[in-house]
Amino acid sequence: MPTVTLSATPKGNGYQATVTFSDGVSISSAETYPTIAEAMTAAALKLLDMRERLEALDCQIASKRDPLFASNSDPFGR
Repeated sequence: MPTVTLSATPKGNGYQATVTFSDGVSISSAETYPTIAEAMTAAALKLLDMRERLEALDCQIASKRDPLFASNSDPFGR
């Protein structure tokens, strides 16, 4: 099952927000936040802005549950 991890890591005088997907892709904030809570909130808000990534997770789950879904999602049957 796909996973998404939100994290806050120390950077400079604050914390950097990061969103990491189970396929290894991670997206980090350019800015730093004074608290872990603010960094985690920023990561969560960024995740909500990435609708296409969330929809891709749904497609991964659906294709594993129903092999016909995967073949029907590509009109060329790849």
